[in-house]
Amino acid sequence: MKQQILSIRPFIGAKNFDLSRDFYRTLGFQEGVLTPKMSLFELGRVAFYLQDYYAKDWIDNTMVFIEVEDVNLYYQHLLAMELPAKYPGARLSPIRTEDWGSECFLHDPSGVLWHFGQFSG
Repeated sequence: MKQQILSIRPFIGAKNFDLSRDFYRTLGFQEGVLTPKMSLFELGRVAFYLQDYYAKDWIDNTMVFIEVEDVNLYYQHLLAMELPAKYPGARLSPIRTEDWGSECFLHDPSGVLWHFGQFSG
């Protein structure tokens, strides 16, 4: 019998667990507390585990790509939240267009790099 893959849920770390939890709730993710040191964050069909664990080399090399329907609208949504003003360490970079499509970048307070992208064609 063939098995279908149902989801992928990366594990990401947090330098300041409570600050990161609040950051992701502000982004619209629903938090499910699994243990005092790990939560599952879900938004639609997208989910990831946030851990109360920080290793600089790991965090500095963690990137997650989320495909969105309209990167321009999503970028405007992110701008309106003023995340860098509310969360120390958070950074939002403008949309960049490539051969494959367009994306903007958001660093969370720990430094995890999120790509929000839209494929062309």
